Amino acid sequence: MAYSTSAPPALITEGPLTGGGQQWYHSSADATAAADTSGFITNGGALGMKVGDIVLHSDSGTGVVTSHRVITVSATYPGAVDLSDGVVVGSATNTD
Repeated sequence: MAYSTSAPPALITEGPLTGGGQQWYHSSADATAAADTSGFITNGGALGMKVGDIVLHSDSGTGVVTSHRVITVSATYPGAVDLSDGVVVGSATNTD
């Protein structure tokens, strides 16, 4: 599945985080591998994303949540974003 500008990431924090940027949340059926693809978020610059921002991506199909850092934002409008490789911060597995 491809990123949809009609369901963009939501800004969680408006001020910069200590030692980092703003925090965003995005939920879609896209797997982490898709979110890791360069330019996955096609309109990040227009949304106000900046290098150093954190993006939490939730794969609605599996329930896996990954954390990514914004690596680059294209200077060409609307500013495609390259995210770092995702680190799993939450999964659908519960072993208790």
